[in-house]
Order: sequence, then structure tokens, then C-alpha cells
Amino acid sequence: MREIPTLSLLLLGALTVQARAAETAIPDALIAAGEKPALTLHAEGAQVYECKTDKDGKLAWGFREPIATLVEDGKTVGRHYAGPSWEHQDGSIVGGRVVGTAVGATDNDIPWLKLAVVSHRGGKGVLSEVTTVQRINTAGGKLEGACDTAGQLRSVAYAADYVFLRKE
Repeated sequence: MREIPTLSLLLLGALTVQARAAETAIPDALIAAGEKPALTLHAEGAQVYECKTDKDGKLAWGFREPIATLVEDGKTVGRHYAGPSWEHQDGSIVGGRVVGTAVGATDNDIPWLKLAVVSHRGGKGVLSEVTTVQRINTAGGKLEGACDTAGQLRSVAYAADYVFLRKE
């Protein structure tokens, strides 16, 4: 049996991610009319939750922050973190605010999101003209159940595709 070179596997994987994002049916709540994709990156990381006292005085898990690596063509090209913010290796950074949601494919998947870009930092780069970010194809990341100690942290692995859009 012939072995497939590692580079070929990485390229195939990257093409699969891009094709999957391109073929994904976007729910109405996430459509960004008059915008086109500038970049699609795959994310692998964790959703971090914190045990907090809710308005009724009970302990419950609350979302704290994402921590993820952004990947393109099998290579790390950036990171995703609290804000929410996305930082590309070229120094461009965008921050977003949720303006639309859709349910994930399973009960364990965090929702798909549409985020309006509310800040640009880091100068001219691949993200400098981005106006909207879509989080699609989510897998995992949801935390359910009770917590018993305020301040306790728990992280849940997740993956997603982030589509960065700009005005046409």
C-alpha cells in the first residue's frame, strides 16, 4: 500500500475545511446581505465557563471566554480570545458583538453566530476590512450541569469555522 505524503494530507484537510464552509447553508439569522467572504479560518480550542451566582442566588455555569487557535491550510495563522476578538498573524485584529444566532447541529454544539465587527486594531492586514464574522459548523463547546463552587472554571473543547466577511 502506498503512503500519502503528510503535506498532501494537510492540503486535503485545508481544502475540505474551505469546501465545507463554502457548501454550508447559512441560516437566515446569520446572512450578511451585501457582504462577501474575505477569509475562512478553522478554529480548534475551548469554551471556558465560570461557576457564578445567578440572579436567583443559585450557582450556575456562565460563559467566560473562548480560547482557540485559528488554522488555514494546516498552519496556525492566528488566535481567538475574549472580547470576542480574532487576531491574525499579520497583526490585524477585529472585535465583534453578537447580532444573530442559530442552533448548532447537536445538543452538545455551541450556537452558530453572526457578529458585527465593532473594532479594528493592529493596522492594515487581512482582517482590516472585515465587517462581519460568522461562526458556523460548530462541534462541541457546550457545558451543562450544576457547579458547586463559585469561581470554579471548566473548559470544553470545541471546533468551528469562522467566515470573515467584508462589504462588496
